[in-house]
Amino acid sequence: MKKMPKTIEKPDLTTAEPTADLGREGVEKICVELRHMLADVFALYVKTKNFHWHMTGRHFRDYHLLLDEQAEQIFAMSDDVAERARKLGGTTLRSIGDIARHQRIHDNDRKELTSEEMLGELRHDNRELTRFLRKTHEVCEEYCDVATASLIETWIDQAERRAWFLGEIVDGF
Repeated sequence: MKKMPKTIEKPDLTTAEPTADLGREGVEKICVELRHMLADVFALYVKTKNFHWHMTGRHFRDYHLLLDEQAEQIFAMSDDVAERARKLGGTTLRSIGDIARHQRIHDNDRKELTSEEMLGELRHDNRELTRFLRKTHEVCEEYCDVATASLIETWIDQAERRAWFLGEIVDGF
């Protein structure tokens, strides 16, 4: 079976030249990645808050506080991601529907989850986010966008730390 070539999603750039000296192609490719990253950040934030709100069990307080702390850190990324895309000359997400179209982190609408399932899923999602961040970093390196790459390096460290904390808990079940 022949693979169809992947079409490049073009961000909505103004008719003016991008503000960054990365060239139109670089800005377009980086902004596509940032749009997906922002959607993933919002999806992970909502899932983390969902699990924070619905946590139960004998370690409720510890897990509840941990997830609240992690959700705050994840949400803090959102503004930086969106503003970076705008600084480059691109646009960003505009609605919940836009988030749904671009997210790669999967939602979880299940009503009954154990603490172990919640924390295990969040560990997996933070690892996935790290993988997506590395992919975006590669695109930034290709176009010499050191400013975005630098931000991403911090977010990778944060996501790895969240996954590590969650993993230490999950592996103890």
